[in-house]
Amino acid sequence: MPDYSAKFDSLDTNLVHAGRPRPHVEGAVVTPIFQSANYQMGDEATYDAVRYIRLSNSPNHHTLQARLATVESAEAALLTASGMAAISTAILSNLQAGEHILAQRTLYGGSQSFLDQDAHRLGITHSSIDVADPDGAKAWERVLTSKTRMIYVESISNPLMEVGDLEAVVSFARQHDLVSVIDNTFATPVNFRPAEMGFDLVVHSATKYLNGHSDLVAGAVLGSKRAVDRVRHLLLHLGGSLDPNTCFLLERGLKTLSLRVRRQNETASRLAEFLEGHPSVRKANYPGLPSSPGHRYARQYFSGFGGMLSFYLEDAAAAERFLDRVALPIHAASLGGVESLVVRPARSSHLGLEQEERDRLGITDELIRVSVGIEDPDELMADFEQALSG
Repeated sequence: MPDYSAKFDSLDTNLVHAGRPRPHVEGAVVTPIFQSANYQMGDEATYDAVRYIRLSNSPNHHTLQARLATVESAEAALLTASGMAAISTAILSNLQAGEHILAQRTLYGGSQSFLDQDAHRLGITHSSIDVADPDGAKAWERVLTSKTRMIYVESISNPLMEVGDLEAVVSFARQHDLVSVIDNTFATPVNFRPAEMGFDLVVHSATKYLNGHSDLVAGAVLGSKRAVDRVRHLLLHLGGSLDPNTCFLLERGLKTLSLRVRRQNETASRLAEFLEGHPSVRKANYPGLPSSPGHRYARQYFSGFGGMLSFYLEDAAAAERFLDRVALPIHAASLGGVESLVVRPARSSHLGLEQEERDRLGITDELIRVSVGIEDPDELMADFEQALSG
């Protein structure tokens, strides 16, 4: 059995080389695709050790999971078939009927719908908290119950780009014996590594930045070996495993994560400043803007502010005109790829929420979310200018 424990000093080197099999398989520089559903039996002592693709233990899984754990400063990692598989399994593996979650008030629409509908149907309830509430723990304690077992947040919220007091979240979780879970998709391990702060579990939609090329769907759960094994046990039964070919593509995309994200940090910062000063824009949301309510936390925690931003125009009609006129970005859902994308969250990621709830949260019809790619920044901003001024 190859050794997958390779680690290096820097993030950039680990993104390329951590977890690579030693010795190289047949001398291959790139991990080959092991397109085999099962493997010869050995002296396996546990069910998890049986080599079978659903158990996420092919050579492709071993390599990529070791690499992801290293770059997120976690002890272990588990690949899943999608980001929602990572999120739902991380939640369900730690709660049972009758128990309760504290969840950030603005979440990705899929996560919110899961809590509102599926988890609720299974007897798991939740209460919303404002992670940026100035009262912090005092406000969260008002909705804490004897059945609360988890606190769930996002490093940068989707789609309002809110950043809260994440250190206070970890402290609160420890004080009340809660499992702390954070979705780090928007920040990426280039900008923030929540395990270093003390979060119990980190989840990703690897579809987005980790892959970066809009051509696969995958997820990841990271944390201590004990915490990840708990999630793994449920995933084995639910069957949300990732196939080796997608592992291969994700490993390839991960190698350029640092280069892509740093470029996207720079371009998004410039674009956010441009939008904040544009007369057609009512408000811009980006944690790198000093006007952002979460800017002080973002400066404290992150090494970069990310490639995601959003902004409000006058009304839904103005938002639709912008989407019709913009030429470089593609009008499409998802995010984190090399190409810039624009979308109205009210008509995509948060369409599953009732309009009254969307409006209450600020996810209104005139809100546009931007996933900044790696195009030339000047050309991108010129395109935004013509689309806004038309």
